[in-house]
Amino acid sequence: MNKIELASRVGLFVLLGWLGVVSFPVLAQAVGAGLLVTSALSSFAAGAIANAVAVRTFERGRLSDFGLGWSSASGAQLLVGLGLGAAAASTILGLSLLTHAASIDRTPLAAAPHPIIALVLMTFVLLFGAAGEEMLFHGYAFQLLVRSAGAFATILPVGVIFGLAHVNNQNATAFGAANTAAWGILLGFAYWRTEALWLPIGLHFGWNVALPLFGAKLSGFTMGLTGYALHWSVGSLWSGGDYGPEGSLSTTLAVIALFWVVAKAVPVAAAPIDAESSRK
Repeated sequence: MNKIELASRVGLFVLLGWLGVVSFPVLAQAVGAGLLVTSALSSFAAGAIANAVAVRTFERGRLSDFGLGWSSASGAQLLVGLGLGAAAASTILGLSLLTHAASIDRTPLAAAPHPIIALVLMTFVLLFGAAGEEMLFHGYAFQLLVRSAGAFATILPVGVIFGLAHVNNQNATAFGAANTAAWGILLGFAYWRTEALWLPIGLHFGWNVALPLFGAKLSGFTMGLTGYALHWSVGSLWSGGDYGPEGSLSTTLAVIALFWVVAKAVPVAAAPIDAESSRK
């Protein structure tokens, strides 16, 4: 694939993704959706459309053309990612509770007529949000660039862009943006190890759902999934302040640990995807 063809494919994907990210929140807010729901569902819609149009235009229109093809390893990758992401979040918050660096306030955050239904619905919102961001940042365009420019030249800058995309979140901090960029690099690395999006989606969702289950903030959002809140007795270096644990040193250490586990426990995909063989 020559540079002009590569640029046209990546350019179309980026344009579609950007249009979706800009337009879908307007539609969601018009029907009264909250900020978190708007963000999650807009990411999913934008990612799904950008990938669908791109692979229908340039490839064979299959889910495998942007990393969502199902294989015998897909379920295991999704579950491993889910377990690792949830375990990392649970470990740093569990240790914080055990060392009394944090405590859980058992005063309900808000009255909910159907708390179980609300919990289930918000869990699905977080799943759609995680899948959407993975399709946007590590979908078709990212995968083309990995194959054309190489893993290092693609994963690092896209990870930085992933971090910058969150700087407008509520109570965002420079440390939080840096940790989010590190997460972006980790998720890109997880794709590169498996050449599929199932492991990064699992990691992303596992982390995102475990934090609010403890009552912690997620990227500046207070969700109240369980109706209880996590309160810290330590400074923002370890708590992340109003941004939540993702703005803390604890998350930095968790991401480093996850890099090590993914590198050691997840085998590299058996054979690289040949972009040219999948073209029309």
